[in-house]
Amino acid sequence: MDLRHIVAASSLAFAASASSAIDFEGATMTPVRVPAEASTGLEAIYVAPDTRGLTMVYTAKSPQSTVKWYRFSNLGGAYAEELTPTKSGTRVSIQAQPSDMGYIIEEGLDRTCYWLVNYSEHWLDMQSLDIAPEQDCDRAALTFTGSAAEIPYYTINGRRLVLSRELEIEYTTLAFNEDSYSYLPYPAEETIASVGHEIHVPAPLCDTSFKLSGDRFLRAWGQEQSIESPTFTSRSVIAETKATQTVRDVDNEQKDSSTDGLGGSAPCEISFEAAVSDAAIFTEWQISRNPDFGIPDNTFNELSFDYTFTTQGNTYVRFVANNAEGTCEFVGPTYQIFIGESKLEIPNAFSPEASPGVNDLWKVSYKSLVSYECHIFNRWGTELFSSTDPAEGWDGRHGGKFVPAGVYFYVIKARGADGIDYEKAGDINIIKYDGGNTTRPTE
Repeated sequence: MDLRHIVAASSLAFAASASSAIDFEGATMTPVRVPAEASTGLEAIYVAPDTRGLTMVYTAKSPQSTVKWYRFSNLGGAYAEELTPTKSGTRVSIQAQPSDMGYIIEEGLDRTCYWLVNYSEHWLDMQSLDIAPEQDCDRAALTFTGSAAEIPYYTINGRRLVLSRELEIEYTTLAFNEDSYSYLPYPAEETIASVGHEIHVPAPLCDTSFKLSGDRFLRAWGQEQSIESPTFTSRSVIAETKATQTVRDVDNEQKDSSTDGLGGSAPCEISFEAAVSDAAIFTEWQISRNPDFGIPDNTFNELSFDYTFTTQGNTYVRFVANNAEGTCEFVGPTYQIFIGESKLEIPNAFSPEASPGVNDLWKVSYKSLVSYECHIFNRWGTELFSSTDPAEGWDGRHGGKFVPAGVYFYVIKARGADGIDYEKAGDINIIKYDGGNTTRPTE
């Protein structure tokens, strides 16, 4: 059969049509089998400690079967060379080549293709692992001394691929914990296919050492190697931030329909909190009326603080942090707080004692008042009620007793978050109901 003609006719000609097992004899340790992707045309990649003196054995379906055996290099199956196997009954064997090589076994219409790696030509040698002199904020750089180069293999079409050594590098970093709202130690692990002179991993968020171990083949043979680095000093800065607004459940405070997020009616109280990684030495909350934070209006160095917003319009808040050298900076998300314009509406009548819960309190309707002072008098100038809280109402009592129906007078001074000053004075009519008949206010 013309093997080159088959490959030229179809790139899938050597895809394994049957999963035929290959046995190995003469190996000091059992070769490691790595399944191959279907697109490679290979059934598997085998890694033997040493292919010298290694015998590959295929079991035919019957003693009468004709079994052909081929080998191919990095050129692919199109340039495969036929070999002369040794056959005894159903046992068909051949000596492995001393270097990495691909093999094809053909029995009737069934073909098995695989690649055999001589690991002795790629032996792992770990000597030292050190901290590289140059570091950046996002990736940690380590220098490796030894040999852990790529292990290449080739598909049936001659495409070069790399077999991962699955080297493991372990270290400690930090992970954010929502329950404690802090960063806590967390074990991290990266899998590395091969190593050149340097290793790069995500920068740890705390001081730690790195342990490199492997590879997967030595691990399978009980000969895993490992080395450890000196202590790495963390420089990466990261933070979590949150803003929590105090919600007032006040029935006479008007809601600002234009605000879906933070803010609304002043005074608006918001608690800000940040959690930072270990390298964050300089921390600052910034408050600005300008979204670019050119020159902040206020700054706070504490990780958490409370702030009351009393100015109409947008105010912006963000958290920034730096490491000791100022080389790694974290800039958090910007919180936008919108305070709406002020309003003050004053009722002129109410009916205490009449229907509990229905118009039995005199209250202003308001929004975004940052100062407020209210006084209520009777016709003789006696002060019956005073308050500095617009959410507070008058129940029509003085000295613990309801005052008579009639006309009373209020004087209100207030200031809005938008700078508007309110100076209001007017009448309050107390209306009482008796058996459904209205008692008119006394003059």
